[in-house]
Amino acid sequence: MKVIDNWLGKMLGAACVCVALAACVQNGDDEPQYDTVTVVDNLVIDENSVPIFPKKAALTTDTARRFSLDLPKRCEVNWDNQTVVSVVPEEKIEIVRLNTGDALPELAVSDYEFRDLTVKRALEKLLDGSDIAVVADEEMYEKISGSISAGTLADAVELMAKMGRAYYSYDAEAGEIHLTHRAKWLVKMPHDQSIIMALIDAMRGADVRNLLVDWNDKTLVFEGNYQTEREVSRIIADIASKKYMLAWGIDVYRVYPRTDNPIVWMNMLPAFGDNNIKMSIPGVVGRALVVSPEVNTKTLQEFLSQQANVVLISRGQFVIPNGWQSRFDIGQCSKEERLETDLIVGATGKYGDFGGRNKIDAKIVLRTSNGELTSFNIPSSVGDNYVIIGIPTHSFVTTPETLISPFAELVVFMSPRIISIVDAAQIPSGEMTPLVGDALRAFLSE
Repeated sequence: MKVIDNWLGKMLGAACVCVALAACVQNGDDEPQYDTVTVVDNLVIDENSVPIFPKKAALTTDTARRFSLDLPKRCEVNWDNQTVVSVVPEEKIEIVRLNTGDALPELAVSDYEFRDLTVKRALEKLLDGSDIAVVADEEMYEKISGSISAGTLADAVELMAKMGRAYYSYDAEAGEIHLTHRAKWLVKMPHDQSIIMALIDAMRGADVRNLLVDWNDKTLVFEGNYQTEREVSRIIADIASKKYMLAWGIDVYRVYPRTDNPIVWMNMLPAFGDNNIKMSIPGVVGRALVVSPEVNTKTLQEFLSQQANVVLISRGQFVIPNGWQSRFDIGQCSKEERLETDLIVGATGKYGDFGGRNKIDAKIVLRTSNGELTSFNIPSSVGDNYVIIGIPTHSFVTTPETLISPFAELVVFMSPRIISIVDAAQIPSGEMTPLVGDALRAFLSE
C-alpha cells in the first residue's frame, strides 16, 4: 500500500506541474488580470452604469432662487466715475388699479341711505329692481353706513366699496358687480434707475411682496389689500415730495495681516495726512473714520496692502429717500459664500441743515441674523467717505476653532452721494446731470 501511495503521489505531483507549465505557456510571465466590481446597495456599478440619485423634493433650486434682474444694478459701482452730487428731473409716479372690468351703466343715484350693512347688501339694496347682480367673491364682513344725495352709479359703487375696504369690477356681459378684498396695481415709475431702486426698496421695507418689475418699460405690478394700497400710496407720495435722495457705494474687504500682529491703523495719519482723516467715531465694536476724497477704494487698498492681504468680499450700492432708511445685504453681492455674507449694512440718512451747515447726518448699523453688531452716528460733509475698521472676522465664526487668524478684520468703505430732484424744465436733456466745478460749489453754498 505504501508503494502504491507513493506512486499515486508522484503522479499527482507531475500532473500539477504540467498544469502550471501549461498556464505559463499560455499567459507568459504576465500576472492574471481582474476586473474591479463596485457594488452599491446590491447594484453592480461600472464605467457604463447610469448614475442613480435619490429623489428630491419639488423645491426651487438655489441658483434659480437667487436669480434677480436688479442684482447686477445693485452689485456694481463705477469707482472711476463717482459723482458726488447729481441732478435728475422730477417725474410723476402713477399708480393704476388693474382688472377693473367694464364701465358701469350711466345711471343716476339720489337720496340713497344705508345703515350697518355690508358692502354687498348695501349695493343689492341700491340696485334692487335693476338687471345688475352683486357677487361677493369672498366674504364681506365690514359694515358701512352713509348717504348719497346725488351722483352717478359709478361714483356710488366706488364710494361704498372704499368704505368697506373692498374692490369691485363690473362684467357687462353677465350683468354682475364682483366684490373682493384684494386687487392688483400697476405703478408707472420714473426713468431714473436710482429712484426706481429707492421705490422698490421702500415697498419691500413696507412688507409688500411679489413685486413684478419690468425694467424695460419702467413699470411695477403688485397685489394686495386696502392696507397695502394705502401704504404704497403713502410711499409714492412721500418719495414724490422729496427734493433729495441719498445713495451709498460700498466695498467690503477681509484683511489678513501678513504677520502675527493686527493692522496698525494709526499709520493712516502719516500715510494720508492729518487733514484727510476728519473724524473718528468709536462703536461697541469697531470704529468709523470720516475721511476726505483722498481716501478712496484705490488708495485705501494700497495702504492696506503694505501690511496685509486684502480680499474683496462684496461690492454694491443702495439708495434711500431723504430721511428714510434702507439696507445693503452683503450676501446678495458677495463674490462667493463666505463667513461675512450674513452681514447687513443698514443706513438711515438725511441731507440738510445740521447746526447751520448742510451735512449728511447718517446712522450706519452693522447687523447679522444674531442681532446688531455695532452702529455709528456719522455727520459728514458732501464728498466725505466712511471707513469702518476694527471689526474682527472672528465675529462671524460660529465654530469653536478656525484657521482664520485672530487679527483678520472686516473693513467697510462707504461713499455717500446726493441725488437732487428738480423741475424737469430746468434740465433740457432730461438726463442725470453731475454737478462739478462752479455748479457744485454753488449747490453746496445754498
